[in-house]
Amino acid sequence: MNGLRMVLRDRRAAIGLAILLGLAGLAILAPLLAPYDPLAQPDVVRDRFLAPLSHGAGTHWLGTDQLGRDLLSRVIYGARISLSVGLLAVAVSLVLGGLIGFVAAAVGGIVERTLMGITDTALMFPRIVLLLALVSLWKPSLLLVVLVLGLTGWMGIARLARAEARSILTRPFVEAARAAGLPARRLVWRHVVPNSLAPLLVAAALGVGNAITLEAGLAFLGLGVPAPAPSWGNMISAGRDVLVNAPWVATFPGLAIVLAVLGCNLLADGLQSVLNPQRSDGPA
Repeated sequence: MNGLRMVLRDRRAAIGLAILLGLAGLAILAPLLAPYDPLAQPDVVRDRFLAPLSHGAGTHWLGTDQLGRDLLSRVIYGARISLSVGLLAVAVSLVLGGLIGFVAAAVGGIVERTLMGITDTALMFPRIVLLLALVSLWKPSLLLVVLVLGLTGWMGIARLARAEARSILTRPFVEAARAAGLPARRLVWRHVVPNSLAPLLVAAALGVGNAITLEAGLAFLGLGVPAPAPSWGNMISAGRDVLVNAPWVATFPGLAIVLAVLGCNLLADGLQSVLNPQRSDGPA
């Protein structure tokens, strides 16, 4: 609770957290908040490309797309998929990267050199190239997108976890625990991991926004979460050919992505200021 109060005292973190909680609330309460079924196509000829605040079978606050589907409902339901992709992909990266980084720092020697060599080799390849190569090998799905984003984003986490762990392992309280006979596994779990969480949380907050943007990029290329399931990325992709005649089709899901990324960046900046004050630029 004390940690949460400290975070909320930072204006940037509080605004970012409020934005993300609001979007998460939309995702969780989508069946209650969405005015229509996001997949419903009541009358394509009558309802396609209705402008915002138009009336077809009912009021469409954000308009409709090329199939007559209500955009507000699709943006709300799209929050479920896009936020899930971001959170789950970052969770995969954190688990894999954290495990590799902590093991490398704790064991040292040839194990550390091998793990960091693998990490540096993976970093040599541009992430977008790895994403396109992996996604193109299998049929796109939500699970595939999450795994591909997670498995191409762990390298920076691993390097960060290793650097933090090496720094913590040299501190006096760790030396005292080691002298007291604490096993290496418990030493890492009880002292290294908890004291390394601050920078990893900052990286995770940034990673969620990055993953949402990358999913949108993949969807734009036809390799993201497949239609008709609504994600903000494939909604933008569906509206790219009608930007002149019906700009609202791509604009509103694009604004949702901007809002989500803004919330992640503000939260990351606030966490950096609160959890690592010596590395921040100053108080918010």
